[in-house]
Amino acid sequence: MIGLISATAAGAAARDRLAAAWPDRTRVYEGPVGDAVRTAFAQCEQLVCFLATGAVVRLVAPLLSGKTEDPGVVCVDEGGRFAVSLLGGHAGGANELAREVGGLLGAEPVVTTATDAVDLPGLDTLGLPVQGDVAGVSRALLDGEAVALRAEVAWPLPPLPVTDEGAYTIRVTDRLVEAAGREVVLRPPTLVVGVGASKGAPVEEVLGLVEDALREAGLSAASVAELATVDAKAGEPGIVEAAERLGVPLVTYSAGELAGVDVPHPSDAPLAAVGTPSVAEAAALVGGGELLVPKRKSAASPAMATCAVVRRPGRGRLAVVGLGPGARDLLTPRAQAELRRASVLVGLDQYVDQIRDLLRPGTRILESGLGAEEERARTAVEEARKGQAVALIGSGDAGVYAMASPALAEASDDIDVVGVPGVTAALAAGAILGAPLGHDHVSISLSDLHTPWEIIERRVRAAAEADIVVTFYNPRSRGRDWQLPKALGILAEHRTPATPVGVVRNASRPDESSRLTTLGALDPATVDMMTVVTVGNTATRDIAGRMVTPRGYRWQSAREGSE
Repeated sequence: MIGLISATAAGAAARDRLAAAWPDRTRVYEGPVGDAVRTAFAQCEQLVCFLATGAVVRLVAPLLSGKTEDPGVVCVDEGGRFAVSLLGGHAGGANELAREVGGLLGAEPVVTTATDAVDLPGLDTLGLPVQGDVAGVSRALLDGEAVALRAEVAWPLPPLPVTDEGAYTIRVTDRLVEAAGREVVLRPPTLVVGVGASKGAPVEEVLGLVEDALREAGLSAASVAELATVDAKAGEPGIVEAAERLGVPLVTYSAGELAGVDVPHPSDAPLAAVGTPSVAEAAALVGGGELLVPKRKSAASPAMATCAVVRRPGRGRLAVVGLGPGARDLLTPRAQAELRRASVLVGLDQYVDQIRDLLRPGTRILESGLGAEEERARTAVEEARKGQAVALIGSGDAGVYAMASPALAEASDDIDVVGVPGVTAALAAGAILGAPLGHDHVSISLSDLHTPWEIIERRVRAAAEADIVVTFYNPRSRGRDWQLPKALGILAEHRTPATPVGVVRNASRPDESSRLTTLGALDPATVDMMTVVTVGNTATRDIAGRMVTPRGYRWQSAREGSE
């Protein structure tokens, strides 16, 4: 919860805007400011104070406990010009909160954390448990000293300026080790603990067994991703509470799923009890991986719990990112976040140039020219399979005539895939033209590079007969100049020459141009590959120079009845 505190009418107005935008995330604290700050500090994970920073410093100073315990605090000035990350920039999330508040209120976020100032990811912001000399290693990164990365398990990290050797070390491991001097240990969630238990098994026995198994195998409990068991034990109190105490989710599988997993130590007892010859080992191995701790029983007599531990391979992450039509303000915040998260960027060279300045230092860029779409897709998937955090970029929306489909055709379930939507060329052009897509519409690419013309023509004819607004992508190139006239001719069989047609070139870019013409007057020779052509349906009208398709046909009927 985010506590909101203000002292003046101007502050209260901004506070109320934030509360209205985030009703489920915020709570307004009224009354004397000192009392409000103290109460919110004790009750909330974060605070936004519409007060002077000096006043907030004096109010929170006596309340401070420690970096990992204190809430994040953001101050917004009386004029709403700045959102200052004052306390808990990383651990308390104040840096990100300042950016969010700034975006909502139109204030400039002020972040002074050293790593953020030079656009390096903070080691304590990676979403992984961290131990060791965070401050010292972070200073070494900032000062350009050699910092070695020792990745004992693969995990997708954001770009870091690391080397193979150095006086400082970032160690990525799920082993039970203490951080050495000048070392930071990051613990990725690579371990799955399968558990089985008899009815009524006490939590102390289940939890003790799990902790002993991890410790004796030299594994860290901080790297446990989940506890896994059979569906029949989903409500077993000892297992449920053990998961809660470990702070991990409890995942369950049907007896049939577990029975299909090949395990080294099947048993008749669980087969008779719950319908599978293995619970602990099978539940841990469902997702694949290396069995580090075979099934073992608790020390109680009789033993009421079993467990097994598996290390799942680190899963790479592939974000397929739509950059929008070209304008920076049409690049979504989610897309920008994924670009900053990626340690590897794969894309068409001209698209890379559009967003190069948004990448963090150390991002590895793999760019190529036109016509290498399938190669880029394969490269992105291969990099993700190495455990990297990869962003594969495309213009508009990556799922529309762009990189998502070839990438997903290459990918399997051994990597995590995230789709990031973008503003399409059709939408960007539609906004420029007016409202041509107000009713049913379809996008059709006229390029026969990947699709035979016979299929394209059949789709154009179907859209023409169904009276659907059509946006043509890839309408005409130097070597492909007859498809657009052919497509327009098919539409003309079902629509009058006066049908509005919108032509937009380089939508949202500095050299953007647009014009509204008609189906009868459009000269295909004026169109190129940087253009989208939108042809209206029988209801589309030119209204004050804007292309408008009504949401229904009643308007058309009324107009025709009055003529």
